[in-house]
Amino acid sequence: MVKEATFGAGCFWCIEACYKEFKGVIDVYPGYAGGHVENPTYKHVCEGTTGHAEVARVVYDDELVSFDELLEVFWFVHDPTQLNRQGNDVGTQYRSVIFFHDEEQRSKSEAYKNRLTEEQVWSLPIVTEITPIPVFYRAEDYHHNYFELNPGNPYCQAVVRPKVEKFKKVFNEKLKA
Repeated sequence: MVKEATFGAGCFWCIEACYKEFKGVIDVYPGYAGGHVENPTYKHVCEGTTGHAEVARVVYDDELVSFDELLEVFWFVHDPTQLNRQGNDVGTQYRSVIFFHDEEQRSKSEAYKNRLTEEQVWSLPIVTEITPIPVFYRAEDYHHNYFELNPGNPYCQAVVRPKVEKFKKVFNEKLKA
């Protein structure tokens, strides 16, 4: 059955590039969610005044990949202890957030976060928000497949590429052929 999940883990170019490679993922759409401005633009979201986070909408076949596996990727590809930032990307638009689509996603997200907290995986507290999905706005077309289409971009070289390479090394057996 085709389902959707929505994750904010810093820059959407990074998480889109990772999820696109995962078995069972049909598509990934960068976008914006969680704010108070209708039809936000990238420029407005980057100003940090819309309340929106950069997110990736993951469309997946739950017979091939579970929501738990998607959560495993989410927790791996970013630092959930950094409030409103990921590395040099600073602002509420880069916050760590899981926008759940149903009660099962909420429950699994909270259980995973609680387990990581109990196991003290990070020395700092996890600040990831777990909240119902509000309206999702797709990002402008030029953001889709950004890493794939712009591999020479300095940000892609410095930030996206190392994250994707680390992801591929760890999740090698769960990647598309």
